[in-house]
Amino acid sequence: MSASPLPDVPEVRVVGLPQLTSGFDLVERLDPAMHLKVHGPLAPMGGEQLARLAEDVVLRGRGGAGFPFAKKLRAVADAAIRRGVRPVVVVNGSEDEPACRKDTVLINRAPHLILDGALLAAEALGARTLVVGVTRDSTEASMTAALAERGLSNRRGAALRARVQRNPERMVSGEASALVRSAEGGPALPPGRRVRAAESGVGDAPTLLSNAETFAQLAVAARIGPVRYRSTGLYDEPGTVLLTLSGAVSRPMVIEAPSGVPLRYVLQLAGAPPLPQGVLTGGYHGSWLGPAAAHDAVVSRASLMALGGALGAGAVLPLGPETCALGEGLRVARWLAGESAGQCGPCRLGLPAAASGLADVLNGGGPAALEALREITRAVTGRGACKHPDGSARFITSTLAAFKDDLAMHVLSGGCGRTPRGVLPLPGPGQADPGVPSGESLVVDWTLCQGHGLCADVVPELISLGPDGFPALANAPVPLSLRARAQRAVRRCPALALRLERGADAPAPQRAALPSTPGRKALETGWS
Repeated sequence: MSASPLPDVPEVRVVGLPQLTSGFDLVERLDPAMHLKVHGPLAPMGGEQLARLAEDVVLRGRGGAGFPFAKKLRAVADAAIRRGVRPVVVVNGSEDEPACRKDTVLINRAPHLILDGALLAAEALGARTLVVGVTRDSTEASMTAALAERGLSNRRGAALRARVQRNPERMVSGEASALVRSAEGGPALPPGRRVRAAESGVGDAPTLLSNAETFAQLAVAARIGPVRYRSTGLYDEPGTVLLTLSGAVSRPMVIEAPSGVPLRYVLQLAGAPPLPQGVLTGGYHGSWLGPAAAHDAVVSRASLMALGGALGAGAVLPLGPETCALGEGLRVARWLAGESAGQCGPCRLGLPAAASGLADVLNGGGPAALEALREITRAVTGRGACKHPDGSARFITSTLAAFKDDLAMHVLSGGCGRTPRGVLPLPGPGQADPGVPSGESLVVDWTLCQGHGLCADVVPELISLGPDGFPALANAPVPLSLRARAQRAVRRCPALALRLERGADAPAPQRAALPSTPGRKALETGWS
């Protein structure tokens, strides 16, 4: 079973009563009239009232880190009041991992539920700016339409300036600091230093940044109240959870399920093998569960963590018995290395080295190759400028730990007798035979190139930097497996000097202008 790239909006299923996906059985997309008919009106709430609600329903961020929302909300309010500036609210809809679609589904089908939660927070904080970060055509179109349907715009003088921030579709684009940086007009890349958005985010203002599902959950809780919200799911993790099921399943889908539902039941709904080799939880920055742990686990952050897994971004990917699990891991490790921002050594050098080290292990490098790989993952962990190196190293380490029998066969016997079948989804061209040429070549316009070197970070297999810092291109067509990354290199060139073509030379992408820092107005918040 070979995985195709997931569609933006896969099938949606519900276990029990829907909350986030209410109305999905009626229409493809809930416009304002249908949204109000399904969910009902929503009354504004004061800041402290909203924070207590988030505490009462134990609302945590649903983008991966699981940070308590009430704590984040209070931190932003405290910083805004202390500094006397208006905060900013940012919705992170940048879902760029190939195995995740839950936020994309919400933005496409229930954008007003997300906006309800974001606007509740904005009013409670006294914010006058709302930014929604997206990376897909479909999510950009749906959220742009939703803002227009509410009469919201980025017009000067508006009570609330709201806009959609479109970023490139890359793994690091969804990192909080990358989204903040892009909202200020910079590149959608982590800045190379860790800064708390709650203290200094967009325009240096305190910024409440959380992912799309988190704001939708806030809106549901505000409507139905904490008692009813807590009547669904587990006592210490109430409510429902959105999961993306892919990998070795007959029907890739997004599922809304109450916390506490057995993981095996969710897998069965998607048509997973009855006895998988393993189940990847939390996506490509997550961890593997073995068959026994996957059978025992329930859908909850605590349960998955106790068994060695992770809820993370809500991606769940089983592997069937027919594919080489370590080979599947190598495909993902190579993709993760290619998604590096290229701004720190652990990411730019360590991740490609880890992927190469895993390839050495699989190709019969023996115990020495295995020990070298473990040294690389240890050296990468905790040293990056963002969380991408840590998550990638965690994935590789978990892959080695979860498939010990296969690992022993590769180390001692040179292989496990199976080949990777491409079960774990990767972006389009990444599914192709790596040796098949695309018929296109990368070309530099030397009259424009300024030697920034960003292109070499994205696709080092095709572009290296010479002693003078300018790119040196491989004299060969771009393989299909690298075409997506070659396109990203073209888009990232700030001098517009790189392009893909079938025979000659010249330019590509665009530079964003940095806006001036917003004026410091007296703060009037809804915090009470």
